[in-house]
Amino acid sequence: MKTSAILSTGSAAKSDPVVDLEQVSFAFGGERVLDEVSLRIGRGDFLGVIGPNGSGKTTLLRVLLGLLKPTSGRIKLFGTDVRLFREWARIGYVPQKATAFDARFPASVLEVVISGRSGVAGIGHRFSGRDRTAAEEALETVGMFEFRARPIGRLSAGQQQRVFIARALASRPQLLLLDEPTVGVDVDAQEQFYSLLRHLNREFGTTLVLVSHDVSVVAEEVTQLACLNRRLVFHGSPEDAMRSGALAQLYRAESLVVAHHH
Repeated sequence: MKTSAILSTGSAAKSDPVVDLEQVSFAFGGERVLDEVSLRIGRGDFLGVIGPNGSGKTTLLRVLLGLLKPTSGRIKLFGTDVRLFREWARIGYVPQKATAFDARFPASVLEVVISGRSGVAGIGHRFSGRDRTAAEEALETVGMFEFRARPIGRLSAGQQQRVFIARALASRPQLLLLDEPTVGVDVDAQEQFYSLLRHLNREFGTTLVLVSHDVSVVAEEVTQLACLNRRLVFHGSPEDAMRSGALAQLYRAESLVVAHHH
C-alpha cells in the first residue's frame, strides 16, 4: 500500500491545539444554537461529538470550517484566527449525506477523489501528476484503489462513503471532520469504517472530529468525547463521561443502558 506519504502531521508541537474555541456562540433567526462553547482539540485527538437532535453538532463543524460566522467568541485553527486562516487544505471534511447524490452522476471514483485536491491546486487549475498521485494514495489508504475507474454511482453506500473519505484525504489533511458519516451504511461497512479511522488516527496521527448519533459505538472508538446540547455539557474521556453521568444529563437515562450493551 502506498500510504507512507499520504498524511503529514506537521512540525508544530503536539501540545499545540489544532482547534481552540473560546466562548463561541451562534444564533440563527434569533435562536441561540451554540451557547458560549469553549473547546480545545489537541493534535492527534480522536474526538467524538454527541448530542440530541438540534443540539448544534453540525453547526459547530460549520463554524469551525468558517462556513458560518459565530455571533460571539473566538476560534483558532492551528494557532491562527479562523478569520485569517487560509490553509484549508490542512482540513478535510466529509459532510452529512455526502453519499446522497444521483446514482447516474457521470464521474469515476478517481475523478471524485482528485476533486479534493482543489484546495491545493487552486480553483480552475488543471490537476497535475502530483494531484493524481495524492488521489491514488488516498484511494489506497481507504482500500478503494481497484475501483478507481468505476462510476461512483455503481458503488455500494459503504464503498461510496470510503470514496468521500478518500476525497477528504486527498489534500493530505492534518485534521479530518466527519459529520454523521455512518448514516445509511450497513453494520459490516461501519466496522470497516471505524477500523479505517483508527488506522488514520494511530498510524498517521490524523486529528479526527466525528459527529455521530451512535453513542455506544462512538464511546468505544474515540479518545475524547464532547457532549453538546447548545452548551458544552462535558469534554473528556469516554470513561469519565460514563462515570460523571454526563450522558444521562445529555439524554434520558436509558442512553446509558444502550451504551453498556454494545
